[in-house]
Amino acid sequence: MRMENGQIVGRFAPTPSGQMHLGNLFAGLLAWLSVRSQGGKMILRMEDLDAERCREAYADSIRRDLLWLGLDWDEETQPQSQRGEIYQRYFVGLKERGLLYPCYCTRSQLHAIGAPHSSDGTYVYPGTCRDLTPEAQGSFGRRPAWRVRVPDETVFFTDGVQGAYQENLLKDCGDFVVRRADGIFVYQLAVVVDDGLAGVSEVVRGADLLGSVARQMYLQRLFGFVKPEYYHIPMALAPDGRRLSKRDGDLSLAALRQKMPKEKLLGFLGFAAGLLPSSEAISVEELTKAFSWEKVARIAKENPEGLRLPPELIEV
Repeated sequence: MRMENGQIVGRFAPTPSGQMHLGNLFAGLLAWLSVRSQGGKMILRMEDLDAERCREAYADSIRRDLLWLGLDWDEETQPQSQRGEIYQRYFVGLKERGLLYPCYCTRSQLHAIGAPHSSDGTYVYPGTCRDLTPEAQGSFGRRPAWRVRVPDETVFFTDGVQGAYQENLLKDCGDFVVRRADGIFVYQLAVVVDDGLAGVSEVVRGADLLGSVARQMYLQRLFGFVKPEYYHIPMALAPDGRRLSKRDGDLSLAALRQKMPKEKLLGFLGFAAGLLPSSEAISVEELTKAFSWEKVARIAKENPEGLRLPPELIEV
């Protein structure tokens, strides 16, 4: 999807809670290749809502890693930790329309919910606090989280990698939290506002977030934002099949920069994504020319459990 001026706008939005590993980079690389292959605009945004875990030092490290690989950006937007007033305006708008209600359920109560779980592994909230009277709300003596009411409506969309997808907002998602009891706005609201205000027209991220799309499309509609195109790529797995995390020091960019030239690393990642016939070293400019979503979608279909990175990455 192109904006009115004909330009694609993409983004990479890492969480600066540790060193960037190859799982993070894999999504960022494909987002960058898609944008640059179309002559579009690339945005960098630090998603640092979790103030306890996120550090500016990690954000600086991510920037250095990206630039080392040649993955530049045209604009860096405000980090989410500085955008609370913006999120509050959209929150108040929902509240004034009668779309929000306070939820007093404790964490243990939520974990005990026997309702089915949504596609991303979270529970489907059964509406316990949806119709509490003002008197009942005042009896709890603690601050509530706030949930947005969802209709009994099925959302359909086509993902650029995963294909046709659908979820029922009420049965598969349920009323979901947009602000926690401690006042922190949650990912679903923040990412919709950030992408909408930045004019993001395509979102590239891991397949584990596919189940967020229906909720985000609902908020986009409520806020008047245009839906971006979505590309949910298979998770990058370590050579032994385990899911990568920031605890995998051997596969962090900081460690890999000491082991190999960037062209070799790009070759490994391009091969894993189905863009190259082999893992030979390649420049970022050459990899951009080789990029297509058709190639990525084909390799994703062949490896639905995730894409294993070449063992040479650890053996180097």
